[in-house]
Amino acid sequence: MVHLASVPNDKKAQEPPVEGMAGIKLEPNAEEDEVTASVYGSRFAAECLPMHEMPEKEMPKEIAYRMIKDDLSLDGNPMLNLASFVTTYMEEEAEKLMAEALPKNFIDYEEYPQTADIQNRCVNMIARLYNAPTSSEGENALGTSTVGSSEAIMLGTLAMKKLWQNKRKAAGKDFSKPNIIMNSAVQVCWEKAARYMEVEERYVFCTEDRYVIDPEECVNLVDENTIGICAIVGTTYTGEYEDVKAINDLLVEKNIDCPIHVDAASGGFVAPFVVPELPWDFRLEKVVSINVSGHKYGLVYPGVGWVVWRAPQYLPKELVFNINYLGADQASFTLNFSKGASQVIGQYYQMIRLGKHGYRSIMLNITRTADYLAACLEQLGFIIMSKKGGQGLPLVAFRLDPAKGHHYDEFAVAHHLRERGWVVPAYTMAPHSEKLKMMRVVVREDFSRARCDTLVADMKLAVESLSAMDKATVDSHVKHVKNHQTTSGKKNKGKNHHYGNEKHSLQGKTGKTHAVC
Repeated sequence: MVHLASVPNDKKAQEPPVEGMAGIKLEPNAEEDEVTASVYGSRFAAECLPMHEMPEKEMPKEIAYRMIKDDLSLDGNPMLNLASFVTTYMEEEAEKLMAEALPKNFIDYEEYPQTADIQNRCVNMIARLYNAPTSSEGENALGTSTVGSSEAIMLGTLAMKKLWQNKRKAAGKDFSKPNIIMNSAVQVCWEKAARYMEVEERYVFCTEDRYVIDPEECVNLVDENTIGICAIVGTTYTGEYEDVKAINDLLVEKNIDCPIHVDAASGGFVAPFVVPELPWDFRLEKVVSINVSGHKYGLVYPGVGWVVWRAPQYLPKELVFNINYLGADQASFTLNFSKGASQVIGQYYQMIRLGKHGYRSIMLNITRTADYLAACLEQLGFIIMSKKGGQGLPLVAFRLDPAKGHHYDEFAVAHHLRERGWVVPAYTMAPHSEKLKMMRVVVREDFSRARCDTLVADMKLAVESLSAMDKATVDSHVKHVKNHQTTSGKKNKGKNHHYGNEKHSLQGKTGKTHAVC
């Protein structure tokens, strides 16, 4: 997600970090050398990095590199960021291939036809992985790469809306009030897709003991204005797989003409290898499109996503543009135009390097690690909210046992772990169940058993330390952390306060936070 950055006025931009420092100048003597043999002996080491205005003069490349590298050192360690699904490890050979492709603009099919063909190979492999119908001559699935699942979801929603509008127009009916049905635990990109495409959001709300969509309630919300249903294979909060088959079967049983789009952003590269017998994909007749993130369990650095349609009739022709290269037409359906080719090439590398056996080995390994972590946390007294044994994503969602009357909450535990470098998010559940506080650890490819044991030891230490504190001390510490959270040592100066009071998103309406993706 790209964050809106606020451009401060001149007065704000010139404010020193500490009051009373405005008059102090550390300008170099005019006779001093502009450059020295040492980065930190140069004048740039005694100046602020440019923040608001492009500098008038250049600086040496070695110094620019080191200054930016030092600035970035304040970021966390990606491998300890257990909040994110995003890939943090790739083999050196993959990185080399991706680095070599950095100058390539993927959309330039005429100049880089082989890169375009590699994308098509990936689409073929993914479509078959999801059991797209390919046996008959007239059957051919189609798909495209995207910047991530957000773009893929935008495209899927746009296709469903246009398909619904065309049917309504052909029948001479009103087509001004489309709606889409989804779980209230959807990732925020679904809210954005509905808002940007002017589609009404209809939510099936979670409860305190159900964190996925209820198929019966979902189908009951369908009416003549419904463009489709979103079903999630791997929810952001607890990693559960929603029962796509139950939704499909109810639609068939009730003879309801409503398509299903499966958001498999996180689960699309897990379920086929861990629970291949689970029917959630194109084996179900009502599933018309599927998206997946290559940069999550597809094992590629961000950002790349994929979206696949069952057949051309589910992607209206008027949304597709033809581009001619080397005498052949290339159909294009994207929101983005220019983009790098590196991630698509990285995805192809992973697919042919690992094969199904390699993906299966990795996904089974991290599933076992997730089950081990869940068992350890249960021993420490936590309640596990996620599924085990591969019945959901390889993650562990958990919360404190309210029966034990702790004088601290999940946010306090998360703050304590942060002091050890771990990023383990704490947040409240989806709307209508937001009273539940929870934490979540995403088990990625590079989260080994040894690292898991270190986390468990630090988790145990955090619980013991918090238990030894009195409530007043815990509350004071949490308040201090909340009031002094910073961005690169500065109170979030980039935040755009003009949009702080919106009431149209789930977060704006309910006051709860979205789960980290």
